[in-house]
Amino acid sequence: MRIVSISAVCAAAAGIGFAAGHGHTTVPADEHPGHDTTAMAPMAGFQQSAAIPASSSTAAERLQKSPRHAEWVAIKVGTTDSVMAWVVYPERATKAPVVIAIHENTGINTWTRSVADQLAADGFIGIAPDLTTMFRTGDLTADPTSDEGRAAIGKVTPEIGNRILDAVARYGMSLPAALPKYGIVGFCWGGGRSFLHATHAPGLTASVVYYGSPPSAEQMANIKAPVLGFYGGNDARINATIPATDSAMKRLGKAYEFHILDGAGHGFLRGQDGSEANLAAARAAWPRTIAFFRAKLGT
Repeated sequence: MRIVSISAVCAAAAGIGFAAGHGHTTVPADEHPGHDTTAMAPMAGFQQSAAIPASSSTAAERLQKSPRHAEWVAIKVGTTDSVMAWVVYPERATKAPVVIAIHENTGINTWTRSVADQLAADGFIGIAPDLTTMFRTGDLTADPTSDEGRAAIGKVTPEIGNRILDAVARYGMSLPAALPKYGIVGFCWGGGRSFLHATHAPGLTASVVYYGSPPSAEQMANIKAPVLGFYGGNDARINATIPATDSAMKRLGKAYEFHILDGAGHGFLRGQDGSEANLAAARAAWPRTIAFFRAKLGT
């Protein structure tokens, strides 16, 4: 598979900035209203690799068989609110950096928790918070339906999201097993929030964006952490934002590297069992993700 890779690492070259229509100042409440997160039957011959996160069809089994310690925790956000989060610990003798995994636009689910488990398998403390906690009722540890998740997502403003992520980061880095460093990775809606969090959090060390929308060029001026992006070649709507993002980040002297994976669709990591192109993209993107976190956060 061919990977189209263009990097802008602390470049000072002038860029064209954001074209008309890309000057939004917030990430939309629901970037992907038609995004189906229902687990589909895997393609014939699909074999799950233990070296990358599970697909949607294998996530539950992966979690059930995981040897790592994991638990639900309630993390305090401000004086009156809290957020539920799935925390997974790596099996290591030394302290570990923290990586936060942000869910897609239907809320936290088994697949998101399996990503946290894979992060722990790769040596990090993986934390998957439910940013919709404050807007849900019932069993907060159960997967919401797509409709429930989207209804709650619409209430998570960028300000609320960043306030939650700040609290999760503080909690994670305060754990006895943690180093005082954290990174963030997000998918779909969560990818946009991962990028947006980099504009807000001076303590963030690394941000990885999987097929998420960018913040505005004005917001990008505040970014201090390097950003790594992965995009499916068959995801034209999101990919249309990449040239302006690249130009703005170059003009601002920010670290931005992106990879477009040929033939892959939107949501290819979760949907790696849906096509050979998605599977190839997942197998290419995840090792780069881990190498990036290890380089920036240490091991």
